Formats: sequence, C-alpha cells, structure tokens
Amino acid sequence: MAGPLQGVRIIDMTSVAMGPYATQILADMGAEVIKVEAPEGDVFRTSAPAAHAGMGPAYLNLNRNKYSVTLDAKTPADRETLLRLIDGADVFVSNVRPAALARLGLDADSLCARNARLIHCSAVGFGQNGPYAARPAFDDIIQAMSGLADLQGRNSGAPAYVNTILADKVAGLTLAYAIPMALYERERSGQGQAIEVPMFETLVSFTLVEHLSGHSFVPPLGPMGYSRVLSPQRRPYRTQDGYLALLPYTDAQWRRFFALAQRPDLAADARYADAASRARHFDALYQDLADIVALQGTEQWLALLADADIPHSRVNTPEALFDDPHLQATGFFQRVDHPSEGPLMACGIPVRFSRTPGEISRQAPRQDADRDMLVPAR
Repeated sequence: MAGPLQGVRIIDMTSVAMGPYATQILADMGAEVIKVEAPEGDVFRTSAPAAHAGMGPAYLNLNRNKYSVTLDAKTPADRETLLRLIDGADVFVSNVRPAALARLGLDADSLCARNARLIHCSAVGFGQNGPYAARPAFDDIIQAMSGLADLQGRNSGAPAYVNTILADKVAGLTLAYAIPMALYERERSGQGQAIEVPMFETLVSFTLVEHLSGHSFVPPLGPMGYSRVLSPQRRPYRTQDGYLALLPYTDAQWRRFFALAQRPDLAADARYADAASRARHFDALYQDLADIVALQGTEQWLALLADADIPHSRVNTPEALFDDPHLQATGFFQRVDHPSEGPLMACGIPVRFSRTPGEISRQAPRQDADRDMLVPAR
C-alpha cells in the first residue's frame, strides 16, 4: 500500500537534525526524498559509535527511506545537475544560510521562477526579517535564547539544557507539517510558495504555550511560568525501593488517591478541594504526595494505582523500552537489515493510517549511493 504522500518528490539539501527529521517523517509517509549532500557529507554521519565510517547512529535514525547523491553546488556542473533535479521536484528544503543560498542561485525567487509549483522551504535559526537573521544557530543556543534553559534550571539554581535536541526536533516537526499544508494549498491555487521555519521563534512559541501564563494578559495578571511544572516537588517520587511517576489530576482522581492512601485528612483539606485550590498550593500538594509514595514499594504502588485508574508509571531507562510490553505488542521497535551496516534496531512509525500507512522500505543510504539512478551519464 502506498503512503499518503506517494508521488511527492522532495529535494533535501539539509543536514544534522532539523531538516533531516522533517524529511524522514515525510519519506516514511511515501514521499520520494532525495538527500543532496556536499562532498564532505552530513556531519551527523560522524556520530558515534559506528560500525563503518560515515554511518553513525544519529545519521541512520534521521535518514531512512531516502536516496543519496553528492553534489558540490559551488561548481557549475553540479549546480546545473541540482537545478535539473529541483525542476522536477515538488519541494526543495535547505538549511543552508539564505545569503549563501542566494549566491548559489538557490533562493526562492530564483527557483520558483524556474518551477512555479515549487514549495521552497528554508530551515533557519532565526526569522529573516529580524536582527538575528544572519546569526548561526544550534540546538543549545536556541534552548538558551528561548528561555527554556532558564526554566529547566529553576529548581537547580543554574540554567540547564533539556537532555535531547528539543529545538531541532520541534522545529523539524513544524517543518514536517508546514510542507503538506503548502502542498494542499497548491492543489487549489496551482502555485508554489516559500516557507520559512525559524528554530528560535518556533521554540519560543512551543515553550510559552503554558509559560506565558500571567503575561497572557495586558497588563499582566501574574508572573510568567506555569506553577505546576515549575514546582520543585514535581519530580519522579522515591518509593521504598525505586521511583514512581504519579499524577492524579482531576478531582475524582485525587479523591481516589487520598482514599487508597488512607488520608481522609488530605481529602478534607480545603487547599486540595478542587483544581483552582490545588493550583495555589502545588508545592505543598506534591510534597504530601512524595511523603505518601515513600511509604511503599514500587510494585505495590503500581498495582494499587492501576486498580484505582490513577495515571502513573514506573520510571523507565531507555534500555528498558525494548522490553516494554505495550511497545512489544504494537511492534514499535523494528529489527531491520541494512545493506552495509547489518542488523539494526529502528523505531517504527508512530502515526497509523487505516488505508495508506507509511512504511520503512529503505535504510539510510551510504553517501552518493544513488548517483547512477539520479544523475544519468550524459
């Protein structure tokens, strides 16, 4: 069965994480993605550990279902080859800085003049109409600039990064949904257009969904920051023999929790009577929660909370996910055979379509693996 994006051709001139993550999502859904690399290759090819040079795990996990060709766009012959590929494409995606792209004649105005139906996508650090437009950007920089690192470190006393490349992946997801939107609009107008996805503005928007808080109002009705998630007591709770994630949220869930904990005093506490009252006393509430959880072992709590239908979980290590019964039942992890790297473990496609499901049909290619198919001899 064909994925929902079958027939869409994407020329992908991106590297590292943001762009490759977006285009892999689209490739999983059936788009034909041609990865165009400079002679030095995508820097994520050098990620470690690796069985063979140029095939690091970060690269492998961001570039499946793609074809690969190496072109040096600074040379006239390779630039002409690239332009021919773009002329036959629906989408062009790049994370090359816009000024450099323009010098190569690969800016939106130039390419859309050749191919009026082209969707031209720029994955950039900052919006190009602002003073930061020319600045370089990587995930750590954007986490710091967006306020996220400050929020992450509020309870430790020092700013801290989230332990994943969050800015890259959030911006990549944004790019991945922007492209089908533009393709859908093109079906009505017949015209392509330019898309710009800036990491900075994207992560600020993502972070401030809940943390704009009191500053949502003019004048502000309170400080910025969502108090529940900023509470120093919000954390996995220590049990007698491990840790437990636990979040009663509704009034009914809190009543059930206080009942199974045999704490009628807390059930009757006016501070915890309803959501509005709890919101004013998160620190005290979560400290009481921590004190209760510490009284029993993890397995005891898992059984009690499951019976009471209260949201909870053991705290998994990444390694433990391979044995998770739900992920095993859904077939999430897939053991695949790579033509050069041998057996690999891959995450499956989380989105499921009833008629047109995505699939993993190709493994991440070695550099320039598909030149003969993509660049016929002339």
